Amino acid sequence: MQATLLVELLSEELPPKPLGRLGSAFAEGVLKGLRERGLVAATEGRFFATPRRLAAQIGNVLDKGENRDTEVIGPSAKAPAQAVAGFARKHGIAVEQLERRETPKGDFFSQESRSKGAALDEALAEIVEQALKALPISENDALGRGARRSSCGRCTAWSCCTGRRVVPGSVLGLKAGNVTRGHRFMGASEIALRSAEEYEERLLKDGAVIADFTKRRDEIERQLLEAAKREGGSPGEHAELLDEVTALVELPSVYVGDSTARTLEVPQECLILTMRQNQKYFPLFDPAGKLLPKFLIVSNMKLADPRPIVGGNERVVRPRLEDARFFYNQDRKVRLEARVPAACPGRLPQPARQPARARRAHPAPGRQHRRAP
Repeated sequence: MQATLLVELLSEELPPKPLGRLGSAFAEGVLKGLRERGLVAATEGRFFATPRRLAAQIGNVLDKGENRDTEVIGPSAKAPAQAVAGFARKHGIAVEQLERRETPKGDFFSQESRSKGAALDEALAEIVEQALKALPISENDALGRGARRSSCGRCTAWSCCTGRRVVPGSVLGLKAGNVTRGHRFMGASEIALRSAEEYEERLLKDGAVIADFTKRRDEIERQLLEAAKREGGSPGEHAELLDEVTALVELPSVYVGDSTARTLEVPQECLILTMRQNQKYFPLFDPAGKLLPKFLIVSNMKLADPRPIVGGNERVVRPRLEDARFFYNQDRKVRLEARVPAACPGRLPQPARQPARARRAHPAPGRQHRRAP
């Protein structure tokens, strides 16, 4: 019987920059393992990825693979009798029971064998383990320790359902279940799944989590563009930061913050770097590309009154922008050439090197040219 399979790995916070790739690679790894064992008829699956989970949803998965008939080609019909006897003994039959096959390279002995189809309950845990080990992630991003250490972080639980039943098994020392978790603050702490198909819907409805990475990214961009339009600006080039922020939230909400206008005295590249790289904010620009004293915050909390979130972020970013302004003004007090002696102590100015022709015309004192006889 074919059914939809869901495999979800719950974890502590995953590394944000590679999260989209990790989700895709995890689903591809599970699908590859199922295909190799003849347990799936689907050609592709879906992946889900949030800061605290990786999941794969694959349709048309079998509880048990079909038995496979394979033909093994053995030694040549002209091979020594010992080689032929050894081939027959390996397959547990007499030499007389071997079949002969005509091939372009001549006649060969052969034997048909039947391998038992794989069982999903027995194979799935190993498939998931292999998919985790193959994730494209560096050792610096591995968060797990001890027996639960894995390539994707410290695993805290995992769910595995096919249709309406739990597929038994153990991954990283944790037994499979059918319970997932919602948003850390705004959703149900535990959600018991009734089927693999309802995973995405139940997470959104009961858990306040947009599990699909691409849908969450699109929702953030929609809110960013709407907020920027209301403020009379645009977020500029933001694709790279958008991917990273998508990996930091499960229920995104965009709010507008205010940076003091006097910080705009600083070259805007310094302020843009501070907001994007350090704070993960989206600076706003006017139609001419000039920085506006406003920025957009992507929060993981959806509140009717966002003032505490906005105020907190403003209190954090303003000192950073003021620091940039202070150091910029300090740097302007000393000209660049005046900093050379301090940057290179002990170095004295060297006289300009004469060209080779001039050195030949004026030899060093005490050195005489000898005329040829």
